[in-house]
Amino acid sequence: MSAKVRVPFLRQVVPISKKVARDPRFDDLSGEYNPEVFDKTYEFLNDIRAKEKELVKKQLKRHRSGEEHEKLQLLLQRMEQQEMAQQERKRQQELHLALKQERRAQAQQGHRPYFLKKSEQRQLALAEKFKELKRSKKLDSFLSRKRRRNAGKDRQHLPLNKV
Repeated sequence: MSAKVRVPFLRQVVPISKKVARDPRFDDLSGEYNPEVFDKTYEFLNDIRAKEKELVKKQLKRHRSGEEHEKLQLLLQRMEQQEMAQQERKRQQELHLALKQERRAQAQQGHRPYFLKKSEQRQLALAEKFKELKRSKKLDSFLSRKRRRNAGKDRQHLPLNKV
């Protein structure tokens, strides 16, 4: 008789525990998403992005033409757009906090809180944007661009003249 033992036909295999993938965006363990806390926590990324932007600009000066130049230009444009979007979000957040503080002050004085409608909030944001443009003396160029854009839209809605 042999010392070798045959493996049974239906053998019992110890299962390997599979790692469960966890998406932090939808997991309760990660907690609630709070944009203010997120921005404070990852503030250092803004410095890194600024350094990367300067690096891309230097590379763009080095590559005057070609496919690499186009890629770098698109990358720089995307970085600038992301930066502008972040500034816009920050401005909206500051406006929201200012309105919240104003409501608290009204409540402390004994008044009932008044919540602005979405349209009123948009009007306030637009007024703030116009003030900012006026301060930076870019209001005229902004308004002329807006007029041209609206004129183009109006032209699209006009019926075509058939000759």
